[in-house]
Amino acid sequence: MTLGLLNNFMKKFIYKITVFLLMFLTPNLAFAEVISNPVAAFAGLDKITGRLIKFDVYMNETVQFGALRLTPRACYTEPATKRQRIIVFLEVDQINLEGNATQIFSGWMFADSPSLNAIDHAIYDVWLENCKQSSDTVPPPNKVTPPSDVAPLENQ
Repeated sequence: MTLGLLNNFMKKFIYKITVFLLMFLTPNLAFAEVISNPVAAFAGLDKITGRLIKFDVYMNETVQFGALRLTPRACYTEPATKRQRIIVFLEVDQINLEGNATQIFSGWMFADSPSLNAIDHAIYDVWLENCKQSSDTVPPPNKVTPPSDVAPLENQ
């Protein structure tokens, strides 16, 4: 096994263990009522310039931050009567100088633990701040339904 494959295997293994532990350490999360939100609020840091930008993205809309393209697929919160857990399923592509995209992240990101499932990039940091029902940002003209492989966190 090459070092890259081993590294990828370890990341997936650690991710699965983390999700498993979260499910059993916080059992009410799996059975809690969740609210599906159409907007995810992110913050992005350009480590070279020190520029910090906050931006809203609608579900299934792709936005570009520097050399990264972000596409949130699902954004969930819990009711205000419960402990606020904010999570998003996010896909991130890196665009090279030729304009080709390479996926560097695809998974769940947690607002209360941004380092738990962080985007590994040398120049940019991106983290989830909130999920919202509305935004000042103009919605995209074509609303696309979520893909069937992203399941909501609810009783099934």
